[in-house]
This record gives sequence, C-alpha cells and structure tokens, in this order.
Amino acid sequence: MGAIPYDGGVAFRVWAPFASSVCVGGTFNSWSTTANALESENNGYWSGDIPEAKLDDRYRYVISGSFISGVQWRTDPYSKHVEDNNEGNGVIVADNFAWNSNIFNMPTWNELVIYELHVASFNRSSQTPGDFSSIISKLNDLKNLGVNAIQLMPIFGFPGDFSLGYNPALPFDIESNYGTPKSFKEFIQTAHDQGFAIILDVVYNHFGPDDLDTSLWRFDGWNENGRGGIYFYNDNRRAFTPFGDRPDFGRGEVRQYIRDNVLMWLEEYRIDGFRFDSTVNIRNIFGNNNDPSNDIPEGWSLMQWINNEINGRMPWKITIAEDLQNNDYITRSTGAGGAGFDSQWGSLFYSALFDAVVPPNDSSRNMDRLRDAILQRFETDGLKRVIYSENHDEVAEINRKVRLPDAIWRGNADSWFARKRSTLAAALVFTSPGIPMIFMGQEFLEWGSWSDRGSLDWNKKDRFSGIWDLYQALIRLRRNWFNNTRGLRGQNVNVHHVNNSDKMLAFHRWENGGPGDDVIVVANFADRNYDSYTIGFPKGGTWFVRFNSDWNGFSPDFGNKAGYDTTAGQPGTHGMPFSGNIGIGPYSVLILSQ
Repeated sequence: MGAIPYDGGVAFRVWAPFASSVCVGGTFNSWSTTANALESENNGYWSGDIPEAKLDDRYRYVISGSFISGVQWRTDPYSKHVEDNNEGNGVIVADNFAWNSNIFNMPTWNELVIYELHVASFNRSSQTPGDFSSIISKLNDLKNLGVNAIQLMPIFGFPGDFSLGYNPALPFDIESNYGTPKSFKEFIQTAHDQGFAIILDVVYNHFGPDDLDTSLWRFDGWNENGRGGIYFYNDNRRAFTPFGDRPDFGRGEVRQYIRDNVLMWLEEYRIDGFRFDSTVNIRNIFGNNNDPSNDIPEGWSLMQWINNEINGRMPWKITIAEDLQNNDYITRSTGAGGAGFDSQWGSLFYSALFDAVVPPNDSSRNMDRLRDAILQRFETDGLKRVIYSENHDEVAEINRKVRLPDAIWRGNADSWFARKRSTLAAALVFTSPGIPMIFMGQEFLEWGSWSDRGSLDWNKKDRFSGIWDLYQALIRLRRNWFNNTRGLRGQNVNVHHVNNSDKMLAFHRWENGGPGDDVIVVANFADRNYDSYTIGFPKGGTWFVRFNSDWNGFSPDFGNKAGYDTTAGQPGTHGMPFSGNIGIGPYSVLILSQ
C-alpha cells in the first residue's frame, strides 16, 4: 500500500471504494489532476506504476466520484513522510536504511525499567522543539541513571509545532519537527547500541481531530449521516469518543490499515513494543466497563488479532495497554478470551500511592489501601501491570494537573516535605511487583505542570544531584545490579506488616528465596523517627541495609537517621518466623537483604 519505489519508478496503491477515478498528482507531473491515472482492481483498490516518479518527490491522490463535486486532493493514508504544510503532500521514501550488524536483545520484562518521554519537551533548545537527535545527546545520562527502556509519546505528524501527540491524522507519518524516517531509524539504532529498548505510544482509539480534512475524512467522498466516511464509524459508535473520530474497527480494510501500521513500526523501524492509548475506547462506545451492551466486539477482536500477530512473529516484543479499568481480560491470553496484551497501566496502584503521599496530614494516609495496591495484580502475574507515581496524563497542564512534588505542596515543590514524600513514592514504585516507569524529569525533581510547549529544566540535574542519585540507587537495586536484591525482580510479595495507626508498612519480596534474593522493604509514611522498630523477617541472621532514603547524601537536609544493619532472631512477629529491629527516618524507606 502507498508509494512503493522500485528500480525504474514508483508503484502506487490506494483504497477508495467509492471513487470513479484516482490519479496521482505530484512534482513529477507538475501536479496534474489527470496525467497519471491508477487502474481499478475492482475490489475498492486502485493501483499503477509511474516511471517518472522517484524518491523525494511530493505527491497526493486526486479523487473524483459521485459523492464529490469536481475533484478532491487527498494525502496518502500510508505515507511515511508528509510535508508540514497545509496541503499535506506525501514524500516518496524508501526503506533502505543501513542497519549495523549489532544484535539488540530485548531485556526480560522483569528487568525492564521504563522512562516515558515526550520528544519535543524532553531536551528543547530555546524555543525549538526537541527532536530525535536531542534525545540521542542525553542517552548517556539515561544510561547512567539505569533505565533500559524509553517509551516515546506519539510521534505521528500533527499541525503546528506543538502537540502531546494524541491527535493522529496519518499514523504512518512521523512528525517533521522530530525528524524523518531516516533520523528515527538512526535514533533507534543508537538507542539499541546503548542497550535501550524503544516502546512507541500508538493511538488507534481515534484519528484526528486535526488534519483530517486533507487526509482520512471522507477520503473518497462517501459518508453516512454527515460523518467521516470509509475510515470511520458513521453511526453512534463514532459520536462518543472524547478526542477525535473512532475508526471503523469492523471494516476489513481499516483493520488491515491499523495492523499494517503496527507491523511497519516493528519490522521496518525495529521498535521493541507498544503502549496502546486508551484501549477502553477501542472496545467500548463510552469508554468504560459499565454496560456490556455498549461494547464494540470488533474492537476487541482487532486487539486480539494484533497481539496474536506480534506474538506469532516477535513474541519478545511487549504490548502495554492503557485501559485504566483494571480489567483482567486486557492482559489475559487471547486463547482464554482476553485481549492478549502483555501488561497494562496500573491505575489502582497509582491512585493509592498518590493518596498516601499527597495529603498534608499523616492521619489521612490509608495503609490498608496501599497494602491492597501493592498486592493487586492481573491474574497471577505481577509483571502484567506497569506502575508509576507520575505519567504524562497525571502531570499535564492540559488536564490541570501538576508534578507530584507540587501536588504535595503547591508552590513549594523543593521543600523538605515534597522531596521526602515524592521520593517515598518513587521507592514504592521500584520495590513493588510490576514493571516500574517514571516520567521524564522525576529523577531530578521536576515540578509544575508539564506542557508540550515547555522543556525539562536540565539544570535541576545538578541542583538536585542527590535526588538523581536516589533514583539511580533505586533503579540499580530494582535491576539487581549488585546481585543482592534479586527478589525485587521476582513475582512474590507478602505485605506482612501494616500499622495504620503509626503509618508503617513492611513487605517481603523474593524470586526463589535465600541470600541475595529475599528482600525486606520498610516504609514510614509519617513525620516521625524510630530508633528501634520491630518487624518480621523471613530468615534469621544479619540483614544489611542496601538503601536508606533518609541518607543525607541524597540531600543535606535529610535526617540521616541510622537505618542500621540488623540481626533477625526468634521469636518471630507479623506472621514471620524471625524478628529484628530497624531504625528509620520520617517519610523514608529502607531496603534490606542478606
């Protein structure tokens, strides 16, 4: 589909079932409306060869038909590069990138630590939006931080210079401000060479609302009820999306279009996985679980088909759903009736953690709810959820939200309270079962509201270097960097101590158990110190403090309350066979192992 270069010309193929003629106008024929007519395949598709067309030429389809007055110009839905202008000219490109011989091995999912970023605002120069090369310049920083997967917010083309990315009109196109197909491949190659997996945020629950008039909207003129035509639902299934227009997931050619897009990113660009935006709006008219009569069965089957395709071709590639309805069937296998995603965003964990650190009064913190959030999982697999204390939605200016340190104390995000409680939340993200994710800038205490027009303040990396060190330490422990916290990568968790009066929590993490594997996490959600607090341990002997978030090396005003190594012995407590004493500072976390 689209423009396919070959030696001696370019082949074009497009779907326009209600057209009476389709021509290709471009720089190769002075934008003629009649010079290069495609032939009908008598199945809704039109195709033909144009010998005079070549790489880098601009083009659009010229469509006429009974639903069109005169002719209309349309951008190729399969165009991989569209000029950033009002016309939407496609550019003829070839998949001829010279990948190097290095073989990238996707990290195992219990090893993944995801860093979500927005290309334009991650590393902006003055008022120039960031691009793929600006990310490359920071890869060494991210590597030193310890993350090993970069989740890019959508990179589809959009009108103007600024966008969150969730307004796709042409999902095969890359935003020209960010780069070209070639520069995106160069970014992926460089990221792979440095050990990063690349996860792409894709938007299939809606197209638009911007730029549809020159592309998919009433592509060949036909529509019903004044709606969008062949690429969209033309009934009430279209009307209730809160963003743009919902594609017709029941029309074979539209299903193929979305499936082809998925495979292009995987095969041509060699990305390593996807985050699917708002899957609930693919599977339900109103975007919720409340009434099954409003389900969209063909949306569900489309997700199953795509996940089956990926699993059949590249089972090591990860697919993550943003469903936010805490539905087990999203991550259940397709053979068991599920949608087949490998993981999904854990909104229950986020909300419980947010409510445990944001209220100003310690009495408002609910340790029972937090315990349930740590234990919550989909089916029996802790890795079927992605957990976080910030994401782009929860900190976005457009949603009237702010970064976690600002949510803790508005206007005083650099205060002791904001730093202590936001890092307390971070420690829970990296020690609870799930795939941990941070949003860009958390690692150096970025505050305020995030905006696509803004930029990270990279000066904070030096100003709050201790916070950076704290995140680095947590990530290394989560990845078992020193081979003494293997349990943080394991499936098993036992929240064995919940003190809702004093706001203390302790849990045991393990993979197989034993020295270097068993991990005890103790979290103090109150503004008080403990010189000696007794908790349960699964084994006797010496337990060493691997992390103490109250260490004054992370910030000079942290209390440096001694989180001393301890010896566990009998009798046991809190349902554990052994017990030991720990010291812990306010709003602090200890990580201990043998």
